[in-house]
Amino acid sequence: MTRRVPPLQTEQIAAFVELARVGSLHLAAQSLHLSDEGLRGRILALEAALGVDLYEKSRGRRTGVELTSSGRLFLQRAGRFLDQAHELTRLFEKRPDVKEIQLIGSHYLMAYVLTDVVRTFRAEHRDYVMRLSTRAEAQVLGMLLGDSQCAIGACTPTDFPRGLQYYPWRSVGWSLALHRDHRWVGREEVSLAEIATEPLIAFERSSAGRLHVLEAFFALDLHPVIGMEATSTPLILSMIDAGLGISIIPTPSTAAPLRGLNVVTLPIADPVRPIETGLYVRSEWTADPGVTALIEMIRRPHPS
Repeated sequence: MTRRVPPLQTEQIAAFVELARVGSLHLAAQSLHLSDEGLRGRILALEAALGVDLYEKSRGRRTGVELTSSGRLFLQRAGRFLDQAHELTRLFEKRPDVKEIQLIGSHYLMAYVLTDVVRTFRAEHRDYVMRLSTRAEAQVLGMLLGDSQCAIGACTPTDFPRGLQYYPWRSVGWSLALHRDHRWVGREEVSLAEIATEPLIAFERSSAGRLHVLEAFFALDLHPVIGMEATSTPLILSMIDAGLGISIIPTPSTAAPLRGLNVVTLPIADPVRPIETGLYVRSEWTADPGVTALIEMIRRPHPS
């Protein structure tokens, strides 16, 4: 009996994977040289063929696209499907042996944590080309799953998809960040009860950082006044520098993130659960000598 071929098109799957990678319909359409409606039409046709919704379609949504549980499950397999399709198209090509490693992480990690590691790796492994990509932390896993050329992703562990190897990396505590003219500057520490009385700049909703901070307040039956929200630590620091409020941020390991800003950090008197960051590696890259060496360098303890 002939096996029935499902009515799915490679272009539809590629449109969905790109949407998951960049987190925006408009940006995904630009990347694929389509109109916004053209991209949306491909994904709607894919959803119709599958019989499920792949991403949330709330009216007025301004933040990044959020995948449904079905979308996240489909994404894991869609990336592998596209990889296999690309392999078929390149089956008879003569390909040069290019040694290239793509590393994805947040802007903060790339600028203030990974730069020195990458410099050391390049000095010791000159036969490898490094490609560095920055994404919002919530987008790192999606990009890693959707693109076989991406080898390593650095982010907070929120899921452990099949096809990715996870390596624990760093655990970071929290500090209060405030303008250097703030009345608390010079204190040895500040309590969460005091912080709850000030306008707080918080991380965006659904982020791991926001969860850790808010659970520390709620454990003490405190309800902070959230005046503003931001997507990243560098953006929060810029807002504090502009005098827009105070924030609780992962404790900087060096002075680099605060350089040039009128921002200082102080210890917090009450416990806040540390934020974990790990490294995800696509399974087909785990045996690559360069990837193995880079992972070891990243995870190696470094002096503060």
